[in-house]
Amino acid sequence: MKKGKQSYLLNNRIFVKDTSVLVGKKESEGPLKEYFYDVLEDDLFNSKSYELAECKMQRHTLQNLLKKCEMKIDDVDCLMGGDLQNQIFATSFAAREFHASFLGLYGACSTFGEGLALASLLIDGGDFKNIVVTTSSHFSSAERNYRFPLELGNQRTPLSQWTVTASGSVMLSCDRPEEEIVPAITAVTIGKTIDYGVTDANDMGAAMAPAAFDTLKTHFSELSRSPSYYDAIFTGDLGIFGLDLCAHLLEQDGITMPKSFSDCGKIIFSEKQKVFMGGSGAGCSSAVFGAYIYEQMKKGDLKKVLLVPTGALLNKDSPLQKQSIPGIAHAVAIEV
Repeated sequence: MKKGKQSYLLNNRIFVKDTSVLVGKKESEGPLKEYFYDVLEDDLFNSKSYELAECKMQRHTLQNLLKKCEMKIDDVDCLMGGDLQNQIFATSFAAREFHASFLGLYGACSTFGEGLALASLLIDGGDFKNIVVTTSSHFSSAERNYRFPLELGNQRTPLSQWTVTASGSVMLSCDRPEEEIVPAITAVTIGKTIDYGVTDANDMGAAMAPAAFDTLKTHFSELSRSPSYYDAIFTGDLGIFGLDLCAHLLEQDGITMPKSFSDCGKIIFSEKQKVFMGGSGAGCSSAVFGAYIYEQMKKGDLKKVLLVPTGALLNKDSPLQKQSIPGIAHAVAIEV
């Protein structure tokens, strides 16, 4: 059921059947280390390049997800996902191993939210039963794609974020698993492309915060909900500065966010890990959701969560051509 111009209240609960997450060593040493069971000890993952390693990471989480769900690839109606590499290389090359219907997505670091929203709407429409949503990012492949080769040893700026090395896959289904507590997607808000004129490619939080603000404001308005409706609200990878900026924009608009308002990129690393403003990347929100938020909901500690993955829609050429950085954010309501 469409609510307003951008939001949809689903007619059916779209169940999160299970998740699979693989993270890098640095991520496994952060505040969420007890939730990360599958850890990549070697960033190359026994591959010839970091790009191929990221592709292998996606294959690994997809295979593990099917195993956990006790399903075969033939039981999956569609595989949806993306990453940060050129032409979503990691996802496309991982998908070729599974011989399933595939929809490649690109929303930068918001791709996980885009995938959850689209998959939920497709399943709610009745023609799809099981859809896998997968995303990934890799610090080393993203750095040389969007910034500089690691071999140059460039100094990082204080407002920069650390691209998360992780892959997260989620199985969405119209069938409720035989478990007592099962998180399910109940509503989505599709975000707009918002550009406040930020041009610094090292300050992703400032570029994405206005988009998160706009999507959150729209979600609350069109669904007639207040922030207190949710036990917790997580943006994708605004980082420390971006989260504060988003909260400030909402406050200026008369929306006071609760203390439970947080960010996946903020909580995946600690200050002592020297990542400046926190984590980022297409694998950031999928890893934090699949390992931490999902487990908190399964235990009953969180019952209503709003996940808002965020993305900066630049490429390696646009900053050099003096273009500002548009942001995007999609909101996904998950309840038990």
